[in-house]
Amino acid sequence: MSFNQNQPQNRVPQSIGFLLLDNFTLISLASAVEPLRMANQLSGRELYRWCTLSLDGRPIRASDGLQITPDSAANAAPAMDMVIVCGGVGIQRSVTRDHISWLQLQARQGRKLGAVCTGSWGLARAGLLDGYDCSVHWETLASMQEAFPRVLLSTRLFSIDRNRFTSSGGTAPMDMMLHLIGREHGRELCAAISEMFIYERIRNEQDHQRVPLKHMLGTNQPKLQEIVALMEANLEEPIDLDELAVYVDVSRRQLERLFQKYLHCSPSRYYLKLRLIRARQLLKQTTLSIIEVASVCGFVSTPHFSKCYREYFGIPPRDERQGASMGQPVMLVPVPPELSLVQTSSALAALNQAQGESTFASVRL
Repeated sequence: MSFNQNQPQNRVPQSIGFLLLDNFTLISLASAVEPLRMANQLSGRELYRWCTLSLDGRPIRASDGLQITPDSAANAAPAMDMVIVCGGVGIQRSVTRDHISWLQLQARQGRKLGAVCTGSWGLARAGLLDGYDCSVHWETLASMQEAFPRVLLSTRLFSIDRNRFTSSGGTAPMDMMLHLIGREHGRELCAAISEMFIYERIRNEQDHQRVPLKHMLGTNQPKLQEIVALMEANLEEPIDLDELAVYVDVSRRQLERLFQKYLHCSPSRYYLKLRLIRARQLLKQTTLSIIEVASVCGFVSTPHFSKCYREYFGIPPRDERQGASMGQPVMLVPVPPELSLVQTSSALAALNQAQGESTFASVRL
C-alpha cells in the first residue's frame, strides 16, 4: 500500500533524536517511536530516521528498571531535524546543567524541540518554552507552573506550538506523533498506522488528560470528593443540591463554599458541566439520537439541552454529531472525576484567567 503519491519520492527522511533522561518512562518513548517505524513500513519508504541519545552515550535506566544503551552520545549525534526529551520519574533531579546547555545549543542551531511525559520540564529549565503552549504529565503540572510562570501550561494531551512539540505521558505521545505524521504525509497513512496498532481513536489537541481530583485537592477535602462522586454517579437523574448536602452531612451553604473555594464555580454549574461533557462523549462516540443523549444526561427537554450545549462548547449538538461522523472510530470512555481540572495552585488559576477562560476551559475536548 502506498500513500500520498504526489509527494516527491526522493524526499530526505526526517531525523529525530530522543534524548533519554534518567528514569524516563519506557511507554512514552515507545509510543513516540513506534508510529515512525510503522510510517516507514506502510509507506514502503524511509520517511523517518531516529536515534536514542544520552549525554555521554552511557546506558540509561528507565523508570521500570530496564536499561537502555543509547545509539550515541548527544555531542556525537548525527544531524537531526528534531530533538525530543524523554522524561519520567524525578524529573527535577534528572535534568542537569549539561542537559540544559546542550538543549540550548540545539535551539540555536534551529532544531525543532519536543518532549514526552515530564520531558517538558527539561525544555522549560533551558528557557526554551517561554511563551509556548506546553503539555506535561499531570503530576508535574502544578510544580511546573510555579517554577516556570512564562510557560503556557495546559492539561491537553499534547501541544503543538510553532516549532515546539510537547506531550503528556503514557500513550499520548502516539497521538502527537500520529498528528505530525498525518500533517506531513496525509491522514490516510495516519489512519493506517492507527489500524495496525489497533488504536481505535486518534486523539487530537482538544483532548485532555485525566487529572485525578484527589491529586488536585489532596486528602484534605473528603466531603468535596464524595459530593463529586455522587454527581458523577447520577448524571441521568441529577440529585438536588440540598439532598447532596444531606448525603455528606454538610449544609447547603457549606457545599457552595467548598465548590467556590476549590472548584471556582457553583455546585450547580459544576454538575451541569459534568453532564455536558458526558453528552459530548455520547454524541461523538455513539449512535444515540440527540433526544436520547439529552435524556440520559439529565436534561428535561431537547431545546434546553441544545441551548446549554451551545453556550458551553460553542456549537449545537447537531453540528457536533455531524463533525464526529466525519472523523475516526472512537472508544467510549467513562467521565472521569478530574474533568473539573481543579487548579488549586493560584498560579494555575491566574493563568486560566489571563487566557480569558474559566477554570473549566481546559475540559473542552
